[in-house]
Amino acid sequence: QVHVVESGGGLVQAGGSLRLSCAASGRTFSINIMHWYRQAPGKQRELVAGIGSGGSTYYAESVKGRFTISRDNAKNTVYLQMNSLKPEDTAVYSCAAAVSWFQPDHWGQGTQVNVSS
Repeated sequence: QVHVVESGGGLVQAGGSLRLSCAASGRTFSINIMHWYRQAPGKQRELVAGIGSGGSTYYAESVKGRFTISRDNAKNTVYLQMNSLKPEDTAVYSCAAAVSWFQPDHWGQGTQVNVSS
């Protein structure tokens, strides 16, 4: 089994920054991709960013140029640096570990991000 734990959420004013962390443990040898998803109240969950074991990345159009995903393979940890935050970025952010792109297998519990205007 793979366990995924997020941290780093909170309340920030528009224009501010937050850094989310996602630590994976357990049988991580099977994991190639780490994704960040978010779900705002009343909206569908959406993929925000992803990173492969080789460093390839994916970003949703809505966050390109503002968010940066990175990983520390030695620590089995992925980071999501979020800059120039907007109120519409308010959501529960969840990390998902996967064998393949866009097919999450193991989810964390999520961390709340609130951006005030």
